[in-house]
Amino acid sequence: MDSSLILKLGKRKRRMRAEKDRLSRLPEYLIDSILERVPVEDAVRTSVLSRNWRYRWTRMRSLILDEHFSEKLARNGGAFGYNGFIRITNQLFNFLEGPILNVHLHIPKNMVVDNFQEVNQWIFSLSRKHNGVRELVLTNSNKVPYQLPSYLFHCSELRKLHLKNCIFKPPSPFDDLNNGFPHLNDLSLSNITFEANLGETVFELPGLEKLELSLCTNVCNFNIKATKLKSLTVEGCHDVKFIRLLDSQRLTDVHLFITEPIPIPRFEERVNLATMLSNLPYLVSLSADGCFLKYSVGEKIPKWLPCAAAANRLLHRLYFIDCNFGQLDQIQGALLLLRNSPNLELLIVMNVCLDRQHLHLDVKPALAYLEASFDCFNQTLNRLKTIKIRRLAGTRALLLLIKLLLDRSPNLELILIEPSITADDHEKDKFFKDVRHFPRASSKAKLRFVDLL
Repeated sequence: MDSSLILKLGKRKRRMRAEKDRLSRLPEYLIDSILERVPVEDAVRTSVLSRNWRYRWTRMRSLILDEHFSEKLARNGGAFGYNGFIRITNQLFNFLEGPILNVHLHIPKNMVVDNFQEVNQWIFSLSRKHNGVRELVLTNSNKVPYQLPSYLFHCSELRKLHLKNCIFKPPSPFDDLNNGFPHLNDLSLSNITFEANLGETVFELPGLEKLELSLCTNVCNFNIKATKLKSLTVEGCHDVKFIRLLDSQRLTDVHLFITEPIPIPRFEERVNLATMLSNLPYLVSLSADGCFLKYSVGEKIPKWLPCAAAANRLLHRLYFIDCNFGQLDQIQGALLLLRNSPNLELLIVMNVCLDRQHLHLDVKPALAYLEASFDCFNQTLNRLKTIKIRRLAGTRALLLLIKLLLDRSPNLELILIEPSITADDHEKDKFFKDVRHFPRASSKAKLRFVDLL
């Protein structure tokens, strides 16, 4: 065969191989970014593509061992069995080179409690990696809560920390461990038990901007100082100590869902809504459920006279969730918030409770209070543009509240009403008919009914 023909064939084969391996010609940082965005098992499989790809996956800085990963392994065997969760996870931690900056770790529900020691070892390896882990999401779906090891509190480079179903027991003294988490920006604690022996230890979190507490117990033992806190969510936490966080001057978003009535140990520990608003001058968005409104009415009959110190000038979005406006203290709290939010632009009311769901409830005091409010509620909501009432159940108290809002909102553009799927046609028709006949201060206010089928 002619040598020139052989050369041409060789060039063609090399060109074809190069065209098939276009991915390898991408910049290194881009390849690493792609590998970190695919499931970890697929990233490992790239090692068979070619010699250049054999160890490329070991340079990943992100390790996502989420619920999908753990359940897939669990279907193929036990914790230490063939393709077992612990065995594979151990290999991944051993093979990865350099720092692992982003880790999502899901502890499967069928994991033997004794194997929590393996989890401790993984946390230990993260705490020793050069530069340290920046983001850690640890979800424990086991029935037994996982006690966080002391190594976790050595991860001083953490920016994001999300924990679920764990026991929070930091070593003592906490301040000696690189000042705790000096760079932590996002902290989410769900179903966390705080150890009782934390005492008066104050955790300095100077960079914290977002905090979520959900279904946590012994919150009174979790004392933090977060001067930059901007967003606070508290859900299902019945300890009253979280109210200390409401003094953060930088808070812009607050979401408070108690979900169940809680005992009031001392009157002075209650939240006074007017005082809370005056302490949060930069508050933009506030969400509250009916239990919080009931818990936080500082006076049995709040004063409705103008209060410049209490009025919040930046509050633009207000959400009422799971409220029963047939309860006097809940409607008092709701009207007090509206009264002190002169620049409100959006109001959303969701999951309004039916009066008949509380057959023992005497709604007459709440109705009388609403009727009287037409005379004493003299705040005009000049900036209120949108009202959305979702999954409502027709009640007389809610009708009166809507009537009051329509009367005090001269620039309202839209009121959207979405009935509950459990409401019957007769209830919906009557409710909609009543609302249509209410007088409106705004001539451009449009009324929309969204009937979900």
